[in-house]
Amino acid sequence: MRALLSRPPPNERWPPGGAGLGGQQGAGRGGALCGGSAANRASASQGVCAQATREGASSAAADQGAGHHRPVGRLPSSGTRCCSHCCLLSRQVPMEEMEEELKCPVCGSFYREPIILPCSHNLCQACARNILVQTPESESPQSRRASGSGVSDYDYLDLDKMSLYSEADSGYGSYGGFASAPTTPCQKSPNGVRVFPPAMPPPATHLSPALAPVPRNSCITCPQCHRSLILDDRGLRGFPKNRVLEGVIDRYQQSKAAALKCQLCEKAPKEATVMCEQCDVFYCDPCRLRCHPPRGPLAKHRLVPPAQGRVSRRLSPRKVSTCTDHELENHSMYCVQCKMPVCYQCLEEGKHSSHEVKALGAMWKLHKSQLSQALNGLSDRAKEAKEFLVQLRNMVQQIQENSVEFEACLVAQCDALIDALNRRKAQLLARVNKEHEHKLKVVRDQISHCTVKLRQTTGLMEYCLEVIKENDPSGFLQISDALIRRVHLTEDQWGKGTLTPRMTTDFDLSLDNSPLLQSIHQLDFVQVKASSPVPATPILQLEECCTHNNSATLSWKQPPLSTVAAEGYILELDDGSGGQFREVYVGKETMCTVDGLHFNSTYNARVKAFNKTGVSPYSKTLVLQTSEVAWFAFDPGSAHSDIIFSNDNLTVTCSSYDDRVVLGKTGFSKGVHYWELTIDRYDNHPDPAFGVARIDVMKDVMLGKDDKAWAMYVDNNRSWFMHNNSHTNRTEGGITKGATIGVLLDLNRKTLTFFINDEQQGPIAFENVEGLFFPAVSLNRNVQVTLHTGLPVPDFYSSRASIA
Repeated sequence: MRALLSRPPPNERWPPGGAGLGGQQGAGRGGALCGGSAANRASASQGVCAQATREGASSAAADQGAGHHRPVGRLPSSGTRCCSHCCLLSRQVPMEEMEEELKCPVCGSFYREPIILPCSHNLCQACARNILVQTPESESPQSRRASGSGVSDYDYLDLDKMSLYSEADSGYGSYGGFASAPTTPCQKSPNGVRVFPPAMPPPATHLSPALAPVPRNSCITCPQCHRSLILDDRGLRGFPKNRVLEGVIDRYQQSKAAALKCQLCEKAPKEATVMCEQCDVFYCDPCRLRCHPPRGPLAKHRLVPPAQGRVSRRLSPRKVSTCTDHELENHSMYCVQCKMPVCYQCLEEGKHSSHEVKALGAMWKLHKSQLSQALNGLSDRAKEAKEFLVQLRNMVQQIQENSVEFEACLVAQCDALIDALNRRKAQLLARVNKEHEHKLKVVRDQISHCTVKLRQTTGLMEYCLEVIKENDPSGFLQISDALIRRVHLTEDQWGKGTLTPRMTTDFDLSLDNSPLLQSIHQLDFVQVKASSPVPATPILQLEECCTHNNSATLSWKQPPLSTVAAEGYILELDDGSGGQFREVYVGKETMCTVDGLHFNSTYNARVKAFNKTGVSPYSKTLVLQTSEVAWFAFDPGSAHSDIIFSNDNLTVTCSSYDDRVVLGKTGFSKGVHYWELTIDRYDNHPDPAFGVARIDVMKDVMLGKDDKAWAMYVDNNRSWFMHNNSHTNRTEGGITKGATIGVLLDLNRKTLTFFINDEQQGPIAFENVEGLFFPAVSLNRNVQVTLHTGLPVPDFYSSRASIA
């Protein structure tokens, strides 16, 4: 993979000096703002404007001689008026927050001898040397100019623009693009910036990184913006050194050192709070009041914070920035067109003769003022961001409190529902107990009555038996007639429903809980906004609603006087057996056709509208009846390519001698279905197969060869049933031209039966068939069949099923 090395436009040059001190453009992390913003931030941590501090310090001696004391941070020429720098720095930006700005994107440490790249980013000089890449000699600008090609010096870098963007977006990069540089995965620095390693290790040298020779045709790529530049003969010396950044890092590192202690405390020195510049002594508050009172001659002494005093005491002399072309010359002027400081020798040589050149000090103050103004806006944004973070933290607390309150409310509402359900449960149980007591009372009364009558009957029977034992005929005949009548009367009393229970053991109570369960399942949160009501209830247009075969088309509209717009609609149907409703369509349309319904079934349909506020009530329920019998044709979309269709896809044949499968358009998963096929042509005794199959059945083999089909294949003499290549139930009787094959799929009883010329062919072919099935046929070029649908179930099968 080749990665694009980006370059400026052909007619735009990168000046060797970059953008100068603190005046870089497009600075990112560790970039140009380090020169200006870091310096300002360092002074801000001390509460003193950098410019005002230097000018105040330079005039401190004169002020002391004149007997005046100027407040720290005031401009000498403006009295008590504070400069724009002081207004900005009075916001006290902590120095700790700028640490990432002071670290090299390659090594992840503080910059050491930082240089400014043309893209305004900074690098350690040693790190810059480590990421150099040597380009092939044949690709160098010198060789191109020598060869006479009119290609720009940077054109070879414009290799593959798309590759750079794609690699940058994916988070992975490679440094290739040259014949001598093999593709190498990029690494990540401690700062998380991608760094392209060199194609070869740098040569060993005893010289410093700035003086060590740089290989010819070297190229450096910024690890932050990935812009690339071929180095000239000066090598890394052609890049200016960022002296301002060095100074900021020195002050930052000194401010991070251990806290200064008071020099006058006798035991356990306390932390110093001020330093006197004239006495050169650090004081804590008690020692300052005791040893350095603010009166008399000591009132003229200048007291500064300890960190500022430490900086003024220990800071080494600032290195002066020199010209990159003339290392012995200091910068004295500023070229506006090149946006870089220049020396007098550069001007004498005429390098900037046609450019606008201004005094370095004036441009320094102008750029500092511009940077301060820009930082004022950025500081306002930072202040807004802090306030926003406070707002977000308050929102977190409020969300937690609202969550606890809402959970308590929800628990209370659910507990109220549970209490209501328990009360209703107690009422229903009372009714059950009442019915229970009533049944027991009736049965116990009947037991008591039956017990009394049984005892009377038993006594009569025993008395009659004793009378029969008597041997006196005349005495017997005197009472026999009366006894016979009593016996018959008692027998008649037992025969008038006396031995039938007056109460059944079953409880004729059935609890209808389906509406309540449905309401519980539909229990949900509703957000209602008073300013935006829910849409009105849709109206089903009965004149446009219809069913065809096993499909249903429904149409609806908003009420004529409705003023609230609906964003969409939700259409719901039940399962065709009076079960729960389920969503079948959600969208903006006002008409929908639902396919794949069960035949000979009754469906209930309803619709509701919704918008951002909520949902409307349901419309009135519409009852839909699907067709009792199925009307369908063969499906060209799922058939083998060798199948030939005709007669509106009702007649099929094949162009191949091999068996090919074709399916019907309609699938069945419920009910009883019957269809027939007539043999229009039958040559050379082939074996066509008829039956049902899954949608993913194999189309290039005989039907029944795999486990996705259940079929009967038949020739001119006999037939077999086949599933998963298993042949069963050979039956005599075949087909000829004009024969009729009937297929009966009974999904209620889960059976599949075949008929030839209205006679059942063999036993029930398959049992325990369930799922979704499509009518199927397999045939070759010797057979042509025509499909007949919309047929009722044969009468003999219907009568047999009713008997069963």
